[in-house]
Amino acid sequence: MSESRTPAQVLRDARQKDSRDKRARVLSVVDQLVAENEPVTFTGVARAANVSHWLVYAEGVREHIEAARHRQGRAAASGARAGAKEPAGWKLEKQLLQEDNRRLREEVGRLKAAVRRSLGQQLDQFGAADLGTRVDELTAESQRLQAERDDALARVKDLTEQLSEVQDDLASTRISLRRMIRSENQPLK
Repeated sequence: MSESRTPAQVLRDARQKDSRDKRARVLSVVDQLVAENEPVTFTGVARAANVSHWLVYAEGVREHIEAARHRQGRAAASGARAGAKEPAGWKLEKQLLQEDNRRLREEVGRLKAAVRRSLGQQLDQFGAADLGTRVDELTAESQRLQAERDDALARVKDLTEQLSEVQDDLASTRISLRRMIRSENQPLK
């Protein structure tokens, strides 16, 4: 009789199987590239195996790719491409990076243009007269708030002085009350 598995065990087993499948796919792609004498690059392997870039740099996979690159480098050095200055795979890697950079530069350009248009529209909405009026409103509001602050500070000062006087009166009253209580509690002679 088989033991029933918990959902967590089923999920863990599925993840492990998926991980094994992806790693096997990566190793298969590396072997295929080596067999076809195609340059082995981390980016090229990740794309061909349809896995994340993280996986091709993971322990156990990275070493296999580096070993294949090393073998290709030695073969290229001893073969017809011995005179090439770039190791095998760098040309493809460079080409992929250049494509990514071009795409990113175009996207940055589009985003900058959109920001410029947006700021231009916002500035167009406010004419010079509107801006002058707004500055005057803000100046008047600032002066009003400063006056309120000054009034509040003066009120705080007055209340602090009143509190000090009341505390002094309270202390005096306590002393007098204690004396009075003592004199009433003393036995008559």
